[in-house]
Amino acid sequence: MTSPIRAAVARRAGDPAALVSQYTADFAAVLPSHIKPATFVRLAQGILRRDEKLAQAAANDPGQFMSVLLDAARLGLEPGTEAYHLVPFKGRVQGIVGWQGEIELMYRAGAVSSVIVETVREDDVFVWTPGLVDRETPPRWDGPMSYPFHEVEWAGDRGPLRLVYAYAVMKGGATSKVVVLNAQDIERAKKTSQGADSPSSPWRQHEAAMWSKTAVHRLAKYVPTSAEYITAQVRAVRQAGTHPAAAEEYVDAELVGDGGQEQGGGQ
Repeated sequence: MTSPIRAAVARRAGDPAALVSQYTADFAAVLPSHIKPATFVRLAQGILRRDEKLAQAAANDPGQFMSVLLDAARLGLEPGTEAYHLVPFKGRVQGIVGWQGEIELMYRAGAVSSVIVETVREDDVFVWTPGLVDRETPPRWDGPMSYPFHEVEWAGDRGPLRLVYAYAVMKGGATSKVVVLNAQDIERAKKTSQGADSPSSPWRQHEAAMWSKTAVHRLAKYVPTSAEYITAQVRAVRQAGTHPAAAEEYVDAELVGDGGQEQGGGQ
């Protein structure tokens, strides 16, 4: 069954860049205030002009292309950037939220003060024992920590990738669930990624970035979206009264979870 947007686009289809302009009002209706509709349109048109394969895919199925752009607009992510990728795949345009985009959504939700994502190479020192300690306490090698200790020798060759980790520090100071993935986890994630074996795949050209993306994608399950955070704040006020510190502590407790290691890969 043809969706209303696909039917409307089919009637107005032509030059994809011109079609984007015609839908400026539709983008404006869902875009958050920090992105101007004119900027959003220019970005989408610009990548069409720069990428011939993408322009052809958009012309092949303009309805799919407009659906992807509306998804980017709803999320408040700029299309054709590291935050939201526009990718030609099997003759159509696919929209993919990049790991920078997922981090942006975490910050925008208002629950976190920082997001940490790092790859660990063979010669790095990496220590993490799941547990809770005061964040002001120096990392110890013989006891539990609430966040990983990672030491890098920047002057030399660090060796091949062996781990990637990601976590968020919440506004109240607590540490979110820590995601740690090894090479086997990443390989399982890679196998589920379409076109991963292609010579032009980012898995081949930007391996470290794809490891980071996979970890951030897993972390996103444990750090709230904007709607989830608002709901938690409402519950906090009801449970803790109107005292701001008590409410913030309650919200952090809900969002952090058990603080254990995330097991397994996947995207």
